[in-house]
Amino acid sequence: MVKMEKPWTLSQAQALFDLPFFELLFQAQQVHRLHFDPQQIQISTLLSIKTGACPEDCKYCPQSARYKTGLKAERLLEVERVIESAKQAKKAGSTRFCMGAAWRNPHEHDMPYLETMVKEVKALGLETCMTLGKLTDQQARRLADAGLDYYNHNLDTSPEFYGSIITTRTYQDRLDTIDTVRQAGMKVCSGGIVGLGEKVTDRAALLVQLANLSQVPESVPINMLIKIKGTPLEDNEDVDAFDFIRTIAVARIMMPTSFVRLSAGREQMNEQMQALCFMAGANSLFYGCKLLTAANPNQDKDQQLFRKLNINPQATETALTHQQQIARLEEVMQQMDTAQFYNAAL
Repeated sequence: MVKMEKPWTLSQAQALFDLPFFELLFQAQQVHRLHFDPQQIQISTLLSIKTGACPEDCKYCPQSARYKTGLKAERLLEVERVIESAKQAKKAGSTRFCMGAAWRNPHEHDMPYLETMVKEVKALGLETCMTLGKLTDQQARRLADAGLDYYNHNLDTSPEFYGSIITTRTYQDRLDTIDTVRQAGMKVCSGGIVGLGEKVTDRAALLVQLANLSQVPESVPINMLIKIKGTPLEDNEDVDAFDFIRTIAVARIMMPTSFVRLSAGREQMNEQMQALCFMAGANSLFYGCKLLTAANPNQDKDQQLFRKLNINPQATETALTHQQQIARLEEVMQQMDTAQFYNAAL
C-alpha cells in the first residue's frame, strides 16, 4: 500500500461527507472500480475464542465485566474447537478466519495456544486474523512468526470523542498497538463504529486518522452500533441509513486500496441498504450467524443477496494443495493428546 504524499485533512474529509448523496456514491464507485472488481466480495468469519469478563469499559461492548448484559463468560477455547470452526467457515466460503478474545492483552501462558491456532488454521488454506487487545513487541513477533496475516485493532472513533466511550485504554495505546503490529510485519485491520453518539465531524476525524497512518490499513471494518441491553449505549438513537452509507463511501475514497468491510450491525440492515453500501465501495463482510456475541445474517440470507446483486465471493487462496491440506490436518489430529491440545479452558 502506498501512502498519500500529502496527508488527508479534516476539512477535506468533511467536504466529502458534505457532498450530495449521489455525487458521493458516484465518486466512491469510480474509485472502487480503479482498484477492485465491483462484482467481487471478500468473506471473513469471526469466532470468539475467549468470551466476556473483559476489564475494559468500552461503553458499546457486552463483553465488558462492568456491565450486566447477561453474557456468560467463557475461557479460551480448545485448539481443536477452533480448528473445527475454521473448517466450517472455509466450507461456507470464507477466505479469512478471524479469532477474537475479550481481554486487555494476551497472557504469556496463552501464547502457545494462540500460535498453534494460527498455524493450524493456516494449514486449512485460510487467511488468519486475530484481535487480542494490546500486544507487546515480543508477542507481535511471535504471532507473526506463527504466520498470522492480519491483526485487528480498531480506533473506534475520533480522538476527540474517544474519551466519552472508553477510559481504560488511551487513543495513543491503540495507535501504538497498530505500530507494533506493523513493525512485526503483519497486515493491519482497523476501523470504527458509527452510532456511538458521535457527530459527523468525528466520523471524518476517524477516517483521517486511519488514512494518515504510516501505512493505510489493508482492511477497514465499519461497524454500525448494535445496541445491547445493559450497556451504557443501549438507548442510543438509531443510525440513519444514509449517514452510514456516506461513511462507507468516504472510507472508500480516502482509502482506495483497502478492503472496506461491512461488520457489526448488518442484521439491522435491509437488502437495499446493504446494496447501497456495496455501491459505495464496501467489498468485504463477515459471514455467519454470529459476530463474537452479536447476531449476524445467516449464510442463506447472504447468498440470496449475492445472487440478486450478481456478487461473487472471493476465491480462497492457499499455498497448499488439497492433498497437502489433508495430510497436514491428519498430522494435527494425531497430536490431539499432546500438551498443546490440552483443554485450554481449564
